[in-house]
Amino acid sequence: MQAVQQACPQDVVELWTTDQHRIGLKPILRRVWSPRGQRPGAVVQHRYQWCDLYALVHPRSGRTWWLWLPTVSVAAFTLALMAFAQAVGAGQGKQVLVVLDGAGWHVSAHVNVPAGVHWHFLPPYSPELQPAERLWPLTNAALANRHFHDLDALQDA
Repeated sequence: MQAVQQACPQDVVELWTTDQHRIGLKPILRRVWSPRGQRPGAVVQHRYQWCDLYALVHPRSGRTWWLWLPTVSVAAFTLALMAFAQAVGAGQGKQVLVVLDGAGWHVSAHVNVPAGVHWHFLPPYSPELQPAERLWPLTNAALANRHFHDLDALQDA
């Protein structure tokens, strides 16, 4: 962060973290309480359709920015970055340092990084250092033990 502040001393610099999470129609089953002697029921229909949730988190304030895309890829990640940079106003007067892992679509030379966005990669195999990882149990909790007819219903939930 200091390098970005030194390079752009008049600009505001914000630190954000990012991660992606695959969510689909395969059910997320969790334990639930039920009266003694009764079994809880859950509708389960295994289907293998997925979408990916892109999240960026501002650790200091807790603000989040979300984008639902059909896949993870270099093109999808570039699209997510462009939309994020526009949403937070990155560019002239505001620099954003994004902390991210070393996923293939993050480190590709084909990623088009928008103006005002800078990178910092985490060490390999260190999800405990990624604040965005803490969002996924929250997203899964809203979907646990529920059946969705299609990806649109899942997205609405």
